[in-house]
Amino acid sequence: MTQFVVRQTRLRSPGAVKMLIPALRSLLRFLYIEGITQLPLAGAVLAPPRWGASSLPQPLAPEQVVALLASCDRRLVGGRRDYAVLKLLARLGLRAGEVAALELEDVDWRRGEILVRGKGNRQERLPLPPDVGEALSEYLFCRASDVQCRRLFVSLIAPIGPLTRFGVKDVVSHACERAKLPRIGPHRLRHTAASQMLRSGAPLMEIAQVLRHRSLVTTAVYAKIDLASLRTVAQPWPGGEA
Repeated sequence: MTQFVVRQTRLRSPGAVKMLIPALRSLLRFLYIEGITQLPLAGAVLAPPRWGASSLPQPLAPEQVVALLASCDRRLVGGRRDYAVLKLLARLGLRAGEVAALELEDVDWRRGEILVRGKGNRQERLPLPPDVGEALSEYLFCRASDVQCRRLFVSLIAPIGPLTRFGVKDVVSHACERAKLPRIGPHRLRHTAASQMLRSGAPLMEIAQVLRHRSLVTTAVYAKIDLASLRTVAQPWPGGEA
């Protein structure tokens, strides 16, 4: 059984192996109850360890972000909308649901701030970068004035209504198709925003505030992206090369 689990960890993803272990234990319990096996072997199935924060975020390269933004035809209202959505995702690291939940009153043009409704009904204000504010103003300038919806982003096809988080995902997917990039989700752009801040010299505490993480441990995973800096603190492996 141990060899079987070890072999599966090499063939499957960690998530798939995590689902496999309970199924294997259930099968072994069934076999024991039915008398097919003489020993209760379910307890002998050990789950492979999964180290916390062991995975690396996979941000987009700067040129890929440029390609996504450039794929939006800003001569059209749809292109301006998609451009503004991508800007919020890539520059502020907003989640898809947070972008969809934005309302017209959430943008404070005088103070240069934007109100974000995050997880757990938390409401926090973030500085509005000039380029993001410009993208929003361009979209709002050409958005239909007779739309009876207070949401910032609305659909383009009748019946006009608020853009959902699934609509935000579609915006990213269609941009990937136009830019001839592999399809990604909005969360990859959140990783990209955090990684760009890190490479620009922003401390983890500041990145945590922008991403609105409750724990700095969640933000610390992005420190592993800076491989060049990590090599300077890596210790030699006993008996081998570093």
